Amino acid sequence: MVSILVGRGPGPGADDERGLAGEGGWNHLGRVAAELGLNEHHQNEVINYMRFARSKRGLRLKTVDSCFQDLKESRLVEETFTIDEVSEVLNGLQAVVHSEVESELINTAHTNVLLLRQLFSQAEKWYLKLQTDVSELENRELLEQVAEFEKAEFASSNKKPIIDITKPKLVPINEGGTTELLNKEILRLQQENEKLKSRLKTIETQAVNALDEKSKLERVLQDLQLDQGNQQDFIKAQDLDDLENTVAALKSEFQKTLNDKTENQKSLEENLAAAKHDLLRVQEQLSMAEKELEKKFQQTAAYRNMKEILTKKNDQIKDLRKRLAKYESED
Repeated sequence: MVSILVGRGPGPGADDERGLAGEGGWNHLGRVAAELGLNEHHQNEVINYMRFARSKRGLRLKTVDSCFQDLKESRLVEETFTIDEVSEVLNGLQAVVHSEVESELINTAHTNVLLLRQLFSQAEKWYLKLQTDVSELENRELLEQVAEFEKAEFASSNKKPIIDITKPKLVPINEGGTTELLNKEILRLQQENEKLKSRLKTIETQAVNALDEKSKLERVLQDLQLDQGNQQDFIKAQDLDDLENTVAALKSEFQKTLNDKTENQKSLEENLAAAKHDLLRVQEQLSMAEKELEKKFQQTAAYRNMKEILTKKNDQIKDLRKRLAKYESED
């Protein structure tokens, strides 16, 4: 099982591994790690997990190879085999290999679950909720980046000496960075919680006072209702008198308004008759003025000359008509 370290730097053997890998190899590895979006600490954790997975994968491959080797040594001792014998051998080999591969796949899935459990347990201690995107596990581009990362890390693994890697245990996160921010956030939430508790107490006190005030007002209302019952007849009589006085005042005001409207109507009718008389007088004066103007115009020299010209033209027209009639009668 691989333990996940939080808040620690690379292990004691990190510097030795850098020296063995070479400067060029680590530069390439750093570039691939940057593409994956990991810092140096998480990069080392990924390398440790890959080393663990490669060792488990190597053991399972050796187990599969031993299955074939055992088959060769135990069953392939004759020179010729029948079809039934070959089928039996292959079926037996298939069952053994199937069992080994299935066991490895199940073990790998369970190992990944334990790894996620460590991460989630550590996150829950700091009130964090992590999320996973299962669809990204089949992202071909990311898988190729991981393959390149593994290739760059273990390309020269044959040249490296075997290093005894002690499996570390989970250690508390150092105070600082993200931890300090989390502590501040927890402190802020605690303070806010205290404020809310104090506010809740104040609201509860106000609610109790409001209920007491409501009870007092209800008692006062009951007393007023009793007093109102005793004075109801007197109030009804007084209200009736007030209503009658109001109706009488309204009638008087309506009658006054009606009289004012009648007087206004008479005044308007008189004004209309006077306006009609004025209109007739103006029309008569206008007619007299037109006649006087026409009379004065007839006495002018221009009018007399025009009248003589029109008379001559009429005489000429009559003469021409007589001549035309005479010519038509001769034809």
